[in-house]
Amino acid sequence: IENSDVCVLMLDATRGIESQDMNIFSLVQKNKKGLVVCVNKWDLIEDKSQKVIDSYTTAIRERLAPFTDFPILFISALTKQRILKVLETAKDVYENRQRRVPTAKLNEIMLPIIENYPPPATKGKYIKIKYVMQLPTPTPQFACFVNLPQYIKDPYRRFLENKIREEWDFSGVPIQIYFRQK
Repeated sequence: IENSDVCVLMLDATRGIESQDMNIFSLVQKNKKGLVVCVNKWDLIEDKSQKVIDSYTTAIRERLAPFTDFPILFISALTKQRILKVLETAKDVYENRQRRVPTAKLNEIMLPIIENYPPPATKGKYIKIKYVMQLPTPTPQFACFVNLPQYIKDPYRRFLENKIREEWDFSGVPIQIYFRQK
């Protein structure tokens, strides 16, 4: 895992997520790697309706939360169903991991959102986010320059992450957001 940028987590469709899968997922998260989840042995599943696919997808995302923005592919190594799609998707996630957002564009999009939905005031103090930039790191990391960074809580961090994900394709890649004193 340390030497790769994107990991393909292979789940067994007949067994679901096992403890070993969770161990691999925690390593992927800890090392900030890109992720593609493949549900293998899809040929053994009788009912392949959209309802079943949706329930598998929901169960996987709930189990691997809070990081839920990653592609899930239903494949069969035996019949070679969607095997090339795994490689294409891993390449897409790799490109997402390399994505750089210019500071001007980031602020053009994010500052109006932050203005409309500011961080909640804490202890009577109003929190002002002055500007946002992407850090020059191998993985997508963003710094928000703030007057009182210690008062920003996780729900607001997740809100900003979701807004960044809505605007730019970081699918399959964990994002870090830091709050720094301005």
